[in-house]
Amino acid sequence: MKRAGLFGVPRVRPWSWQAFLLGCVVVAVSAVLQGICVALGAKLYFAVFLPALFVLGLIAGAPAAVFAALFTVPLVWWAFIPPFFEFNALSSANTDSINLFCLLAVLLIGLADLCRETIRIIRRGGLNPPGESAATNPQ
Repeated sequence: MKRAGLFGVPRVRPWSWQAFLLGCVVVAVSAVLQGICVALGAKLYFAVFLPALFVLGLIAGAPAAVFAALFTVPLVWWAFIPPFFEFNALSSANTDSINLFCLLAVLLIGLADLCRETIRIIRRGGLNPPGESAATNPQ
């Protein structure tokens, strides 16, 4: 892992085994937190997973976050949608929850990728070559 000097965000190379392992760890920790929320009575099946996907997208990149999102859907279906620990036919409300999660996951992973790229650009010194500023006019 290397640290981005400006923001202090730890970074993992995308497509590395560390990124995908981090994705599995993030999904597991999110599942534990979601289990606690369900035990307390919450019925928002994907509530904990969405912020975790965003943070994972920032740290490990889009491929690991997409992997985690694809891993999350069957996990939530099996563990958190009643009847628990069974794959049964989904109701239309549960199908809508999964569809909404997929839409929000795509948007959050895209935003995390843009933020990650912005951090990389700022770390390199910005868009302008060194020595030039946006205020100067070379004409």
